[in-house]
Amino acid sequence: MNTLTNRQKEIFDFIKSKISDEGYPPTRMEISKFFGFKSPNAAEDHLKALKKKGFINILSGTSRGISLSDDDDNIPVIGLVSAGSPMLAEENVEKKIPALPISSHGVDFYLRVRGDSMINVGIFDNDLIAVNKDLKVKKNAIVIARIDDEVTVKTLIEISNNKVVLKAENENYDDIVINPNKVNLNFEGTCVGLIRNMN
Repeated sequence: MNTLTNRQKEIFDFIKSKISDEGYPPTRMEISKFFGFKSPNAAEDHLKALKKKGFINILSGTSRGISLSDDDDNIPVIGLVSAGSPMLAEENVEKKIPALPISSHGVDFYLRVRGDSMINVGIFDNDLIAVNKDLKVKKNAIVIARIDDEVTVKTLIEISNNKVVLKAENENYDDIVINPNKVNLNFEGTCVGLIRNMN
């Protein structure tokens, strides 16, 4: 990998800190403003140089389409899942954040929780749950289940060839009882940790 000029290193460090602090990269305008450039074109020239030297990737057609070349170390955050699409489909990924040592099992992705159906086990709206997609699904585990096109987070309390029971950890919600022979049921992973935004 090529070495950077002082200015390129400053811009690269700025991009890294933005991604680390806010979860997404800066725009060309933000880079220009921070470094006092007269126009975003100056920022664009530096970004092209960083890409040519292998430090970043640039996705055209988007204002924040900058990613670090070592972005594979970061874990995707999945927001609202588009009906029928794979969990890690591009349209479901809100951002990527650094891997945190919150589970010995490893984390494949974080899923942003919507709603209050799991509050009795300390999972609240807007929390990020860490998900391992390869762990064997077990009774009493908190699982991410896809029922037809809907994705839900529930506690698995019964599983057999003709009956699966998913429990909401909130008395205001009924259990979900499914016959997997009649409904398309897939387990997307097991919850192995939790991140809460305290802001």
